[in-house]
Order: sequence, then C-alpha cells, then structure tokens
Amino acid sequence: CVSMAAKKGKEIRERHASDRIFNAAVIILSITTFIVIAYPLWFIVIASISNSNMVNQGKVILWPVDIRFYGYQQIWEDSRIWTGYLNTLIYVVVGTVLNLVVTLPAAYALSRPDFKARNAVMMYFVFTMYFSGGLVPLYMTIKSIGFIGNRWIMILMVLVNTYNLIIAGTFIQNTIPNDLYEAAQLDGCSHFTFLGKVVLPLSKAIISVEVLYYAVYHWNDYFIALMYTNNVAKIQPLQTVLRSILLLNESYANGNGGVQGGYGQSSADQVKYAVIIVSTVPILCVYPFVQKYFEKGVMIGAVKG
Repeated sequence: CVSMAAKKGKEIRERHASDRIFNAAVIILSITTFIVIAYPLWFIVIASISNSNMVNQGKVILWPVDIRFYGYQQIWEDSRIWTGYLNTLIYVVVGTVLNLVVTLPAAYALSRPDFKARNAVMMYFVFTMYFSGGLVPLYMTIKSIGFIGNRWIMILMVLVNTYNLIIAGTFIQNTIPNDLYEAAQLDGCSHFTFLGKVVLPLSKAIISVEVLYYAVYHWNDYFIALMYTNNVAKIQPLQTVLRSILLLNESYANGNGGVQGGYGQSSADQVKYAVIIVSTVPILCVYPFVQKYFEKGVMIGAVKG
C-alpha cells in the first residue's frame, strides 16, 4: 500500500509539473503574441506625436521623442478630412442598416425547411462568391443606371454579403427551433410577425456580428469610391481622402513641393501616422462592446453549419 501511494504521489507530482510547464508556455506565448500585436499600434501612436526626423533616424522606439502635434493640427485644420469623416459615418450607418434589413429576412427565408427552393437560391448566392462578370461590365452597368458619381453607390453597391448571409442563416436554422414557429403559427403568427417578434430578439448575437462585419466593411471601403465616385470631393469617404493626402505627401517628399493640398516635409510623416490613428480609433472603440456577441455568433453560425 505504501509503495502504491508513493507511486501515485509521484504521478501526481509529475502531472502537476507538466501542468506548470504547459501553463508557463501558454503565458509566454500569450505575452509574446500581445507584444507582437500591440507594439505596432503603440509605435504609430508615439510616432504621430514625435519629431519626424527622430522617427526616421530610428530614435523613437518605446517613448515619444521631442513631442509635437503638427500632424493632428494639420488634420484638425483640413476640411477634406472632416468632410470625409461625415461621409463615412453616413455610409456606415445607412449602409449597415440597409444591409441588416436585406440580409436578416433573406437569411430567415433560406433557413426555413418549408422553403423548397432554398437550396437552389443559396446556390445562386454562393456562385457569386467564386465568379463575377468582371470590372468593366460592372462599371458599364453602374454607369447605365446613373450611379457613377452618385453618393448612393457607396451604400447600395453591396447590400448583401454572401458570407454574412450564410452565417446568419446557419445561426437561425440551428438556434431557432421549428417547434417555436409551429407554436406561434397556432396563435395566428405570420412569418413577418415571427421574424420581428421572435427570431430577431433571439438573434442578438448574430445581429451584433453582422453589424460589426458590415460596419467595418463600409468604414474601410475605398475601392468602390475610387472606381465609381468620379473623384467628386463632396461624396468621398474618409479612406480615399486619407489616400489622397498620403499620395500628395509622397509626391512632396520626392521633390514636387508645389503639389496642392500636400503638407510640408517636416509634418508629412506625422500626418501619415496621425491619419492612421484618426481612421482606426472609432472601430477600436466599438469592438469591445460587441466582442462577447462576436465570439458566440461566429462559433454558432460557422462551426455548427
């Protein structure tokens, strides 16, 4: 009995030692990953308020050097950026709302087992993920309906994202039992009423995921504006405005000092880092509020399907 107890105690000690090694490895890996992700963000912050010459000489590593706010001052005084900010906010809010209005009912319809044509309809959606008509035919189509240089092209261009539609449909299909609809149907509940009063309140997780996906897409989108807005200044989103500013600054740095709208070389790099901060802070502020729904929605909507 004594030998068995000693053997068992040795096994427990060895197991505890392996657990400690594993926990230490996980902690070290987590800290390393955090540093790899956090340091570039921190560097952009300190570089945006440091002397540009010090940044270029590699003297800005962990803390700002010769603190200056030229970049933020230039942004504050540049009306193009605030116009782009306002346009982007409009595109994000209106576009995301319309995306949800179209995506959620479509996902509900495709999740219904009594919708006989749902597999055929889903096939058409999935087909667009792999094949498209090409850029030139798409441009000609948009031009023929008069949306070139129109603000609405930024909102209506991508009303439904197939990936988001699949996630939402899978979530509803696996989370909302069909028995619940049958019970509601006995009370005279139609599909629209069931969707509005039962499905949507029980789908807060996937709705939050959809809001995050669509909002980030609208916030970061610049290709549509670059191709279809005809460089109309009053409808340019923030991303294309920032792109124009950075290109002008690069042109100035290469010797073309007379470029209209460019900043001086002393503040060009600070503006470059400052506009990165300005364009990413809103999304970074929103994400923590939807993180708990984001993880739950992705796991249920993607893995179970």
